[in-house]
Amino acid sequence: MPSLKTFRTRPGFSFPSEQYSLDLNRPPTIAQKFAESEVNDKLRKSFADQGLHDIAFEFAITSNVNLLSYELKSRNFLQEAEDTVNNLVLYYIFQPPSGSDYENLVPEEIMTVVVPNINTIVLREMRWMIVGAIFFTLMIITAFYVTVNALLRQKKLSEIKNDFINNMTHEFKTPLATISLAVDALRNDKVVSDRNKMEYFSGIIKEENKRMNKHVETILQAAVMDRQEISLNKWPIHVHELIEEIMDNYILQLEEKHGLAELQLEAKLDYVEVDPVHFRNLISNLVDNAVKYSKENLFLRISTHNTNKNIVIRVEDNGIGMSKETLKRIFEKFYRAHTGNIHNVKGFGLGLSYVKTIVDAHHGKIKVESTIGKGSAFTVEIPLIRKEDPV
Repeated sequence: MPSLKTFRTRPGFSFPSEQYSLDLNRPPTIAQKFAESEVNDKLRKSFADQGLHDIAFEFAITSNVNLLSYELKSRNFLQEAEDTVNNLVLYYIFQPPSGSDYENLVPEEIMTVVVPNINTIVLREMRWMIVGAIFFTLMIITAFYVTVNALLRQKKLSEIKNDFINNMTHEFKTPLATISLAVDALRNDKVVSDRNKMEYFSGIIKEENKRMNKHVETILQAAVMDRQEISLNKWPIHVHELIEEIMDNYILQLEEKHGLAELQLEAKLDYVEVDPVHFRNLISNLVDNAVKYSKENLFLRISTHNTNKNIVIRVEDNGIGMSKETLKRIFEKFYRAHTGNIHNVKGFGLGLSYVKTIVDAHHGKIKVESTIGKGSAFTVEIPLIRKEDPV
């Protein structure tokens, strides 16, 4: 080779050339410095630093010189980049800082990162937040429901209390007024001299006194049921005999209603072990309701028959009947059915609640059937005593 000292160049030619110098001084691109696996490892480390350890991704690097040519790309990049609906596509531009020596030497490179199934990933990362949000939302809804329900119950109890006080005041005021009038009459000289009138007015006082005692007993029974302290003194009795005794006491009430009572006591076995007082009150309440909630020309039928282990007592009437809504609440304490045009129905709304409690205490069953305008039927089942003990 000739000595460089004697090397002569052609005019306009210099060695090394400017282009060659630029190529020598130009820094390498990302694709020239790193392999695909190295870029993948660096991206994986960056994801891990952000707490995203198991995130799948694809990537590619292009330059602004030729965007259609990939300098570097992962295996499934093209396949995942096509789905822009379910996948997240991110772009990162690599360029020298403005004003640096490399500003015009290196082309801008663009790294595209595709994260597949971004919705699934977001939901997976937010699962505890979503579960917590749902849990606390349900707690708030539950607390709201309990609060509103408690307010409604308090309102209902307040209405029941007011109705009970009004009914109780009316029920006690009427006999007191009657007794007061009877006492004033007894003080009259004409009445004092007439024995028949004396007996009449003293009889009124006695009947009203019984009526008040019955109301007091009803209220006390309700208090006992509230405390669940009801105790039964059971004795073997014949149901048919008890029903006949009870119906003898309702002769006058039936006459006032121009009513007729029919007894179909067909049960061959009627021996049961019950509390005589409470069981008498049970039957009396059913008969009393049939008489009170009826129109003129009442027809009352009491029938009995046997099942395998029980005696079934059915009390039917042709009264005003009850709606479906009333049937659902008929055994609630203090609940009273609407009586339509009948305004002389008195009571505290405790009778049927007491009946249900006594039936349950005797391990029996009770059900009611009713149609508005046609009447109602109460069916009570009480366990039998199979062998009659000698009395």
